[in-house]
Amino acid sequence: MDALWALLLATLGSAAGQPLGGDPVCTARPLAKYRLTFTGKWSQTAFPKQYPLFRPPAQWSSLLGAAHSSDYSMWRAGQYASHGLREFAERGEAWVLMRELQAAGEQLQSVHQVFSAPPVPSGTGQTSAELEVHARHSLVSFVVRIVPSPDWFVGVSSLDLCAGDRWTERVTVDLHPHDAGTDSGFTFSSPNFATIPQDTVTEITSSSPSHPANSFYYPRLKALPPIARVTLVRLRQSPRAFIPPTLDLLGRGNEIMDSLSVPETPLDCETSLWSSWGLCTGPCGKLGAKSRTRYIRVQPANHGAPCPELEEQAECIPDNCV
Repeated sequence: MDALWALLLATLGSAAGQPLGGDPVCTARPLAKYRLTFTGKWSQTAFPKQYPLFRPPAQWSSLLGAAHSSDYSMWRAGQYASHGLREFAERGEAWVLMRELQAAGEQLQSVHQVFSAPPVPSGTGQTSAELEVHARHSLVSFVVRIVPSPDWFVGVSSLDLCAGDRWTERVTVDLHPHDAGTDSGFTFSSPNFATIPQDTVTEITSSSPSHPANSFYYPRLKALPPIARVTLVRLRQSPRAFIPPTLDLLGRGNEIMDSLSVPETPLDCETSLWSSWGLCTGPCGKLGAKSRTRYIRVQPANHGAPCPELEEQAECIPDNCV
């Protein structure tokens, strides 16, 4: 298996031809190396609603990305996900997406390098990878699956590390959840429910999808806090030749817990609808009483609105007085 990854990397690394879209805008020289650090910020404090605690707990899949030209797009909001992205977003299977990357590198010469980083086994933590870009392939894209979820992921799409004739030294991007548009589940643990016809990739916000059952639905928030963050830092050139990192999609090591403070997202109490009124009871010739109840569906958290009364009574004329 390692030999297969090495062969794929070598193949893509040699595909350094001119992009099909015309002359590149980037004129920076020479090759540039970067360290990419992905930081998961998916905590129960920041995202208390339906936070997955077991089977499986909140975690991140392996990171899969590419350095490429403008002729290739791994994913883009408002466009349809490829079959490879669908397999990755729904099941975490990377093989189809890898074949798409390989085809783009061989046929279009638009993918220069494929890189990956190990998964993060909790909602908060870090993982990293090294990558190489050059003037004709200065864009970086990657995806990380949100686990568990129907088809949700985070990532960057065609982030340009070149600024004219120089390389960006450091860039940090806050990441928000996206829906691949291939599964219609509303919650982290929703069963498989294919979206037919397929929808486009969309960003998930605090109010969209506008459904109380959605795991990211926080109507009190104007915007969701970042669920993750990525930082790319340019590395100093070494006299030794650059060796592409080995693809690791199986999750060996590389976890660093995130000690940064996280925002407290208020979660309001949610109750069921009122039940029907019970029988009106009481002595004959006098007003009686009836009651109805409701139950708590979501407990409040992080100073959210407290739960209201769960039982209500009202005066009535007894149905069967005694």
